[in-house]
Amino acid sequence: MATRERRRLSVVAHLDGSRTLNVHGTDADALSVRLAADEAAVVIDAVMPARHSPSLLATAELGLVAERIELPEGSRWQGRPLGDTRMRTETGVSVVAVLRRAEAIPSPGPEFRLAGGDTLIVIGTREGVGGAGEILGR
Repeated sequence: MATRERRRLSVVAHLDGSRTLNVHGTDADALSVRLAADEAAVVIDAVMPARHSPSLLATAELGLVAERIELPEGSRWQGRPLGDTRMRTETGVSVVAVLRRAEAIPSPGPEFRLAGGDTLIVIGTREGVGGAGEILGR
């Protein structure tokens, strides 16, 4: 994102749960800080304390992660039902939504037909999400 001060901020999410926060200015100054998962959570709390609303699920505290996984064009799963992937059975990961073009399809069932370019929003353990990515050919 770009701030009003014309600084660019970016966050890199690493598979181990850590984050790298990058700040770039309009001149040569730059900052890059790698944060452990618990340190990143402190920064999130400082920037956006409302995330602890009792109605929100704090997945990191439960050992869960949410991630986007894109189904490549020409994937072997293209045109096949989501249930054929056996992703939930094999990894324990749940597909909570599929993003297709400008449309979001919430809670797709096992009969939902996948298309190349779909982005699946999944939730599960870090290992399960990694396994889901492997199944989908990421």
